[in-house]
Amino acid sequence: MPIIVNVSDARSSANPSEQIVTYSLGSCIGVTLYDPVAKCGGMLHYQLPTSTLDASRAKENPCMFADTGMAYLLNELSAMGAQKKRLKVKLAGGAEILNDSGLFSIGKRNHTAIRKILWQHGLMISAEDVGGKEPRTLYLHIADGKAEIKTKGQTTNL
Repeated sequence: MPIIVNVSDARSSANPSEQIVTYSLGSCIGVTLYDPVAKCGGMLHYQLPTSTLDASRAKENPCMFADTGMAYLLNELSAMGAQKKRLKVKLAGGAEILNDSGLFSIGKRNHTAIRKILWQHGLMISAEDVGGKEPRTLYLHIADGKAEIKTKGQTTNL
């Protein structure tokens, strides 16, 4: 059974037999972090770019936001022996699912926010599949850090 990451959620594992998955990434962003030496990884599925939008909600559920969600996941992985300098980062999502004529552009704002946060932490993106108009499912295999995207029934490596 895979470990399921819901919306506004994060999960981590150091068990090589486990797989982490999140479904229906639309304008949300899924972030996978994997340390190939410590053999541990995690995934964040956040909805909104910054906790400054609603500080009380961020306290209740830090994984709703890119900034507080990344801090949460980094702490989880650090406790498992992961080191920032070794983390492999992969992103998916950030689609413009709703036809808002660019009014809100949540997907783009989410993508911009995570890029800034990763840069602030000294982390570089290894691969990403963002934008477009299709929802995605994101998988992370703990055994080897392989990330996969499933869109329209097609699975590809990220």
